[in-house]
Amino acid sequence: MTHHLRLMRPGDAAQVLAIYQAGLDTGDASFETQAPTWETFDSSKLPDHRHVATTDDGTLLGWIAVSPVSSRPVYAGVVEHSVYIHPASQGQGIGSALLKALITSTEAAGIWTIQSSIFPTNTASLALHHRHNFRTIGTRHRLAQHHGTWRDVTLLERRTPTIT
Repeated sequence: MTHHLRLMRPGDAAQVLAIYQAGLDTGDASFETQAPTWETFDSSKLPDHRHVATTDDGTLLGWIAVSPVSSRPVYAGVVEHSVYIHPASQGQGIGSALLKALITSTEAAGIWTIQSSIFPTNTASLALHHRHNFRTIGTRHRLAQHHGTWRDVTLLERRTPTIT
């Protein structure tokens, strides 16, 4: 399937949140169980690092975005990202294309570390990240409860080689 990448726009809100909710409904994407409102999503993500993959007719296939990990100036170059792919579009290289776009935009902005926390059972996401030079930092054991069960998360990070 052909897809195009572009920056996320406010008009994408409904599709972005629907894809987000579809990921949450799998039970393997996040501790969250409900997608936020667009206002909450929009206010928490850095505007220059939100990318979407679309079909020729503009249907969203997936998205990627980052949030700062801290408001402290010393951590200005460290972000946490989320990537969500529509269930019908998984396994088609869309996650890889979105990660490449994110890496390009964050490096151009002087961001030196992208991190993510992934459930160990989400093996497809772990493999995707490892293919893009994310390294496993470790496992955060029993970090929080999800549907009443304590869950571990694997912490990964990608340090850019272009910023020393």
